[in-house]
This record gives sequence, structure tokens and C-alpha cells, in this order.
Amino acid sequence: MAAVDVQVERVIHVPLADVATYAGDPSNAPEWYANIESVEWRTAPPVGVGSELDFVARFLGRRIAYTYRVEELVPGQRLVMSTAQGPFPMRTEYTWQAVDDGTRMTLRNTGEPSGFASIAATVMQAAMRRATTKDLARLAEIVERRATAS
Repeated sequence: MAAVDVQVERVIHVPLADVATYAGDPSNAPEWYANIESVEWRTAPPVGVGSELDFVARFLGRRIAYTYRVEELVPGQRLVMSTAQGPFPMRTEYTWQAVDDGTRMTLRNTGEPSGFASIAATVMQAAMRRATTKDLARLAEIVERRATAS
């Protein structure tokens, strides 16, 4: 088991295709992830297996730069990205499932921190859970507002 394993989910009151299209486009990440400052494509969009993206984030007061590689993509169902370069190995997985009142989105982050980060893994995991819970709430707010505006 990974030293850090955080999974959060939320029902978003918008059809699955709309949620998956927005959340599954890494270019949108700075809009709904509070800690992500920027995303730069290393490979040409759109997202697909093998796509690489450079992310800059701020977490626990530190600037973190890392490169994610898309490992798996099943449009409308699942997106998995893993670090190709960064301070420690991390894997992010999005899943989407249609439910009666919209879409259940699950966001899971797993990783193996090293050095100081391994000592702080428990604190890191709690902070990640708080942050990703807020991020999914922000995502829901954005896509629900867009759905009512159209």
C-alpha cells in the first residue's frame, strides 16, 4: 500500500459527459484545483495515453513542479496520470459514474513520499484530503454553474 492514499468523491448534478469532458482536460486544472498554479502541455493536446504535462503547484507552503504522464484514458469513465518527474512518485486517478442525480466523480491520489515528505506523510495525507474535498466542491460549482448558464 502507498504511504499516501487519499480518495474523495462527490455527486455533481450535471450529466457525466459534461463532468468528464471538463475534469478530464488537464488544461482546466488550475481553475478547480486550489493548489495548482499552472499546467503546460509537453505533448500536443488533446489528452490521450502518453500525454505529458508539466504542473506547478503549491502545497503545504512549498512550490512543487512535476511532470504527469497519462497512463490510462477511458473517455467518460477513467483517467489515470502518474508522475514522470517530480519530488516523489504520485498517481492521480479520476473516475466518473452516472448516477440518478448526475455524476459521481471519484478522485484518488496515491504516492510514496521520500525524505522529509515520508516523515510528514500523515500530515500530507490529511492536507491532501482537505484540499481534494474542496477541489471537488469547486469543480462541482463550476460545471453546475456552466450547465445552468447554457
